[in-house]
Amino acid sequence: QVQLVESGGGLVQAGGSLRLSCAASGRAFINYGMGWFRQAPGKEREFVAAISWSGESTSIADSVKGRFTISRDNAKSTLYLQMNSLKPEDTAVYYCAASIWRHAVHIDSAFASWGQGTQVTVSS
Repeated sequence: QVQLVESGGGLVQAGGSLRLSCAASGRAFINYGMGWFRQAPGKEREFVAAISWSGESTSIADSVKGRFTISRDNAKSTLYLQMNSLKPEDTAVYYCAASIWRHAVHIDSAFASWGQGTQVTVSS
């Protein structure tokens, strides 16, 4: 299995930007499609973005399309989520996850390894 540690969360005003990072260790990072999910208080976990093992294919949730970008650096075993034009409704704990598939998928049951999460709070 791969171990995942997120960082980069924090408090930001609406309209601001944050970049989340997810450092992977253990099994080779390049073996995995990767994804970001989020969970707001009182709500179910939802898909945000996914990326294939090579980085050539991505999938973005409609709610963040045009504002969030997912990327990866396989040489650094790191996954990123660039978040721009943040809104209060983006407030959540953000989790990175490693998929059992190498391509980009958006179904959380396809993800076998999860990080501990990082809090993102967007103030209005």
